[in-house]
Amino acid sequence: MDSKPALIVNKRVAGGAALGAAFALVFASSLAVAQSAAPAPASEPPGFFTRMGQWFDQTTDNFNAGMRGMRDRFMTFGHEAGAAAQATVDNTKAAADAMTKATLDNTKAAAAAVARFPNTRVVYGHAKCKNAPNGAPDCVAAANEVCKSKGFAGGNSVDMTTAEICPAKVYLAGQSSGPECHTETFVSRALCQ
Repeated sequence: MDSKPALIVNKRVAGGAALGAAFALVFASSLAVAQSAAPAPASEPPGFFTRMGQWFDQTTDNFNAGMRGMRDRFMTFGHEAGAAAQATVDNTKAAADAMTKATLDNTKAAAAAVARFPNTRVVYGHAKCKNAPNGAPDCVAAANEVCKSKGFAGGNSVDMTTAEICPAKVYLAGQSSGPECHTETFVSRALCQ
């Protein structure tokens, strides 16, 4: 007889567990339905700390946006500065190339003149160059003047000197330049033929 009550107790326990699980499932379902059907609670006005947090968030966003804008302007400035520097290098190179070509052309012309004429000589002198219409010194006439003063028919300039000429009152005032001063160029050596 002992074995039968134990079986009954076991059946009751097993049946009770199944009943408890079914009850838990129904209870959880009813809670879910009740929660979804319940009206949303009225929102409270934000408190001091909530407002401070929002203010900090907005300030941080504004600061980050400003920093991004400054970074973009800086990058644009860096790009523009690089482009300007490259243009300066290109223009300087072009000007240097043009000057080098002009110097080489003058040197070739002088060497050709020396080779053609055995009576060609380099002479020293001092003749002022007149200004061309564009304001640059034109030293062709001055080179011819130097050569003619030494008994030659004409020539080309080989060396020039530039000086700033000022009236005496500028020097007496203790200055070395002023609005009254101007630059003059002289031929100091010429290749004469």
